[in-house]
Amino acid sequence: MVKKNKLTYICRSCLNSYSDWSGRCPNCLEWNSLEEQNINLNTNLDPTKVGVPLKGEKLVARDGDDLKRYEVGFPDINQLLGGGLVSGSVNLITGEPGIGKSTLLLQLATYVATYKAVLYVSGEESVSQVSQRAKRLGFSNVNLVIVNSYSTDDIVASILTSKYDLVIVDSIQTISTSLLNSSAGSVGQISTSTQNIIMAAKSSNTAVLLVGHVTKEGNIAGPKLLEHMVDVVLRLEGDRFGGFKLLKAVKNRFGSTHEVAIFEMNETGFKVIKNPSAVLLEERLNTDGSIVTATMEGSRPILVEVQALVSTSNFGYPKRTASGFDINRLNLLIAVLEQRTKLKLSDKDVYINVVGGISLTEPSADLAVCLAIASALLARKLSSNLVVFGEIGLSGEVRHVSFIDKRLKEASQLGFDGAIGPKLNGKNLKNLNIVSSLSQAIKLFV
Repeated sequence: MVKKNKLTYICRSCLNSYSDWSGRCPNCLEWNSLEEQNINLNTNLDPTKVGVPLKGEKLVARDGDDLKRYEVGFPDINQLLGGGLVSGSVNLITGEPGIGKSTLLLQLATYVATYKAVLYVSGEESVSQVSQRAKRLGFSNVNLVIVNSYSTDDIVASILTSKYDLVIVDSIQTISTSLLNSSAGSVGQISTSTQNIIMAAKSSNTAVLLVGHVTKEGNIAGPKLLEHMVDVVLRLEGDRFGGFKLLKAVKNRFGSTHEVAIFEMNETGFKVIKNPSAVLLEERLNTDGSIVTATMEGSRPILVEVQALVSTSNFGYPKRTASGFDINRLNLLIAVLEQRTKLKLSDKDVYINVVGGISLTEPSADLAVCLAIASALLARKLSSNLVVFGEIGLSGEVRHVSFIDKRLKEASQLGFDGAIGPKLNGKNLKNLNIVSSLSQAIKLFV
């Protein structure tokens, strides 16, 4: 017998394989993550005699500008990608359902189609549905080829014709290859389909944009291997019902991962926000519980309003709710406030809201959140026209954050008198009110 079919089960989260199925992966402890996959083993081959010796060449420094790039119509996205889409690269864009991935890609495709050959492969919508969206966005007489297909083999064959400079696949979870018997969206189908598309893109020097789904936890659906296989991973974040949309580079082999493109979405599609700080603070009321913090999105500083509301709890267990801020981090900061500043919050409901649909993930927002809670509890607003930033430690100390110069410059441009924050490497900066502890910041400015 030449070949033997071995039935194995692979975890879609950690890619560990097992001979028997179980409801929970023993390695990563994810539930219902094991998927069946057939592996063909050729038992007659000698592994020591299969390959041939590799012929290498000496490393020669090459100019990165030799990369052929395509502009996509948005200067911010071009900068995010390192100068544009690279010919022969495979790019993955992910985001929540309804966040606008297909709309953004249709805008990019229609722009590139004005000077390059573009193929838009839709596995989720029919051609008429995509055409209706293009009509709503105001696109007409666009030299863009659209097709509805669920076959990886057909997509690979189309890429290998070299007729197209850019191919968009929406989405990788909806297509499947005939090489496997499993259904579309399984671990084997996603990894095999992606690998075949990558090989076709590299051999034909065709740029490819793949759309990827996300899980309810916000992670990219499918095997983690998917992120390692592609050249660029972009994540579209924001509130699907309004507010700003942020496009971030999680991985980029051709540029930096410290850039971000900020958009708002209207009836004509995505529109770049040139000055997001001014838009976010446009309707702000300077009251108690309102603090402005300077956060970094990539290498760009943004001023965001943090709102806090504190009320007496009617139940024995106080409620803590956060929108745009990690709830576990909020509970930790409340504990620090109680222990290090003696503010009584054990019988108070605490609500935190970050205005504009922005999510604060960096620790520099800690001090702003704490001052907002203290301001709301004491019914006193911030005594000065200042922005606030700084990381809070468990001892109540205010720790150093990065890019203090950029934060101060952004605050100055929007009319703020200065900032409250930690010192920078022992140096005193103009317009920076240095605080060393959380209690000191509350006593001086609230």
